[in-house]
Amino acid sequence: MANHDDRLALVTGANRGIGFEIARGLAMRGFRVLAGVRSVEKASQAAADFASAGASVMPLVLDVADAEAIPAILAEAEQAHGPIDILVNNAAILIDGPGGFGASLFDMTDDIFRRTWETNVLGPAATMRALIPGMIARRFGRVVNMSSRAGQLDGMGSGFPAYRVSKAALNALTRIAAAEAAAARVDVKVNACSPGWVKTAMGGPDAARSPAEGAETAFWLATLDREGPHSGFFEDKKQIRW
Repeated sequence: MANHDDRLALVTGANRGIGFEIARGLAMRGFRVLAGVRSVEKASQAAADFASAGASVMPLVLDVADAEAIPAILAEAEQAHGPIDILVNNAAILIDGPGGFGASLFDMTDDIFRRTWETNVLGPAATMRALIPGMIARRFGRVVNMSSRAGQLDGMGSGFPAYRVSKAALNALTRIAAAEAAAARVDVKVNACSPGWVKTAMGGPDAARSPAEGAETAFWLATLDREGPHSGFFEDKKQIRW
């Protein structure tokens, strides 16, 4: 991506795990980076963690579960730092219960579905509505939605239903936003990716991949050149079925 040194990126859920590695990687590549975190306390810790990792990153208090607050927060951030050219919607929760992969639809509560939807769907929808129109107006943008194979309709099965439904919805949002960007005929690319099974608070200690490995495809999509793919779902930098 040309002239990336003046591009500003926002990575949500950036204080740990995959989000931390995406934000760190972008900063080390020379991008200016806003690291979205849920609270002032987490912002302070994130600043220290990024400094220890040798990355210059600006923490931004942004709770994606509070979708109504997102437009004003992002407008203030753009006023202070300039337009956001790269958006990585990484923040997400998996609270289906102790059954994990075996959690049943019939054991889900309205509260579990609601909280999952607020963070995993309404939050990313709000960030995209707030930022993509500006990207289209400036004729440049990169949007990466961190999804999961759990959201694939192709082969959809049982287990962690609230999370599955939220990621399927995020995939749909990706396709819709990508279609609107394509209709504008500008260099705005909207894609989704699966990080694979990663050693994080969500993935657990037995996962096969490190957070850095889980971040690779999202980082690639965030830094695509003009000839790169658009409106796709990727894992290991290869397109997979929706």
